[in-house]
Amino acid sequence: MDTVRAFLIDSNKLFREGLKRLLDDSPFQIVAEAGNLREALISVENGLRPQLVLLDLMNGGDEEADGMRRLRALLPETRMVILTSDLCTRRLANALEAGADGYLMKDLSSDALAQSLKLVMMGEKVFPTHLAALLISGRVNGNGADVPVSRKGLSQREVQILRCLLNGDSNKMIANHLNITEATVKVHLKSLLRKINASNRTQAAIWALNNGIGGELAGSGAVAAAAAHQ
Repeated sequence: MDTVRAFLIDSNKLFREGLKRLLDDSPFQIVAEAGNLREALISVENGLRPQLVLLDLMNGGDEEADGMRRLRALLPETRMVILTSDLCTRRLANALEAGADGYLMKDLSSDALAQSLKLVMMGEKVFPTHLAALLISGRVNGNGADVPVSRKGLSQREVQILRCLLNGDSNKMIANHLNITEATVKVHLKSLLRKINASNRTQAAIWALNNGIGGELAGSGAVAAAAAHQ
């Protein structure tokens, strides 16, 4: 993909420097930095127009939420991804209200982060599995309750694809079922296999069965169906 101009907003200068180096060999280039939302808004008001904003939430308070909304209003076409070290429904609710396109943990590997950001730039919404489940169930609100961390960090779309693999679906079938392109399916699969340390669809199907992710098929039949499309 083409180079993506990214704006990194984080109070930790060491983290900003580290992330810039981690992304050196990726399409994502940090072209501007800010230590907080106030500094970020000044830069944007002065004409900065990034394609992607990477933002750490400091406290999830009302002032921060207002800053995020102002940033979104100034950059309506820009993708916005939250990078955080903890999961909290209050912060997630604020991020969603502000129009965030992703909510990612800082302990992701550099490869997993790059894959997640590619999906965001393709129009996907990327959230850790437990947050996605809360989104679907409508249980995300501003009560501040913590959410259990999914160490694998699978997105809801990746879970859907795992279920499709258990059903023996080909990439084309998955694309039709989820109403996305085959190219997007391939990106999701690459990210998914890396996250669960699987080298092929069969291993992914076995992992799904062992981790309670069911499809319409079960047991050895599901694994055999996945293997048919290696």
